[in-house]
Amino acid sequence: MAISTKLEMRQSQSLIMTPQLMQAIKLLQMSNLDLISYVEAELERNPLLEKGEGEGITGEPPATGEAGHDNQAVEASQDTATTSSQGDEPDSGDWMQKDLETGSEAIASRMDTDLGNVFPDEPGVPASPDPAVLKTGDSYKNNSSGGASEDYNLEAFVADEVSLTNSLEEQMHLALGDDVDKMIGGHLVNSLDETGYLYVDLAETAEQLGVDVGRVERVLKVLQSFEPAGVFARNLAECLKLQLVDKNRFDPAMEALIDNIELLAKRDFPALKKICCVDEEDLVEMIAEIRALDPKPGGAFGTSLVQPVVPDVFVRPANDGTWTVELNSDTLPKVLVNQTYYAKVIKTARNETEKEYLTDSLQTANWLAKSLDQRAKTILKVSTEIVRQQDGFLTYGIEHLRPLNLRTIAEAISMHESTVSRVTSNKYMATPRGVYELKYFFSSAISATVGGDAHSAEAVRHKIRQLIDAEDPKSILSDDTIVKILKDDGVDIARRTVAKYREAMKIGSSVQRRREKNARL
Repeated sequence: MAISTKLEMRQSQSLIMTPQLMQAIKLLQMSNLDLISYVEAELERNPLLEKGEGEGITGEPPATGEAGHDNQAVEASQDTATTSSQGDEPDSGDWMQKDLETGSEAIASRMDTDLGNVFPDEPGVPASPDPAVLKTGDSYKNNSSGGASEDYNLEAFVADEVSLTNSLEEQMHLALGDDVDKMIGGHLVNSLDETGYLYVDLAETAEQLGVDVGRVERVLKVLQSFEPAGVFARNLAECLKLQLVDKNRFDPAMEALIDNIELLAKRDFPALKKICCVDEEDLVEMIAEIRALDPKPGGAFGTSLVQPVVPDVFVRPANDGTWTVELNSDTLPKVLVNQTYYAKVIKTARNETEKEYLTDSLQTANWLAKSLDQRAKTILKVSTEIVRQQDGFLTYGIEHLRPLNLRTIAEAISMHESTVSRVTSNKYMATPRGVYELKYFFSSAISATVGGDAHSAEAVRHKIRQLIDAEDPKSILSDDTIVKILKDDGVDIARRTVAKYREAMKIGSSVQRRREKNARL
């Protein structure tokens, strides 16, 4: 057979991952905080984008700036922002869904992979200066009437939070006089972790600093006397020992208890009574003293502020007995595309490079607007179906949580599973029963004993916890007993599954629970 070169024409279908489609996919899986940061960065970068006026999605046309401005706003209609769990679904004939559901199955499976790294990391928005800093110094001026000016801010004089490192360094400079000892102490202070523990090898530290190991140990002994008591400990036992020494309660019996703290974790009280040479009453008092100690003495310093979870969706009961699903407008950034400004500056472009830049900016702005609108619609659509599927949970509680998977939601709303997976990532729903991540409503199924509906794994875990919390201290439930009770309730579950769920909830075995509850008695 001769080898030759020839031309052929073939026709085929394929899914093209355009930058706009990748942007839409990236926006879908972002949390509300990441989305706001991304939009702020786009506002800084794109001259045709403007921040929308008002708060959230209102359904009303946005107020235009100057007369003659033709701005396109990213805002869903009132039907998009709010829907009923039993009402009509939002329109699904959108551009992104059509793109996601076309092409071969191989491409669809490829879409299931995480595309969060498609875009390179965008440069973050420069942090705004602290108002407290701006109000200090030159900003503090007296007005002509002799009073403070409007720029005066009392918050500028609030003391900064004291960190663990700063507190220990202040004590170190008072306790250590020699410069070499201060150098060793400073190195050890900077080697502490956030909880106040010292996980370094003293021999390596001495070699690194060029001093004797004995001198490092002497400095460490001084540092271990600092406040809060327990810092610079190298393990939990030493941390508890330092705190007991500080309270003058480290007697021989307590020393024996600390040396055998692993028996305390196992609730082996008979062995501890024999080792410590104390009776049951004294052992209970000693254990109470240990429980009053702080296993993480450095945790009280420099703690980071806990940011509250901001829900993306609100679920409220409707008057007709159904549920109203509404998007949280505070988590939906609104941007405007200034068409008038584009029409004005495109006429003054001096070369093709400037025209191409403006055209690309307009296209990027329009696609961002479209992606944000589509993201809001998709979140509302998926959330509405979740509420419809989990109506029993919202009405009666976790015992009625149904087993649910991504495919069920995807088939119900005619979307791809990968789309549902991205929508439910890092999104939260506020319900009358609390705030839950959308992923919480998806759990595996445990079959029933005699037909009937399957049980949610989360509901079964809750039932196991209820049984253990209500058990009689004199009659502790074993895993086999729990299996029997659950099977009588119609749950077909194996003993190893009960043990796995119990360990995941950090609940001890029947032997450990018996020892602990007997000690409380």
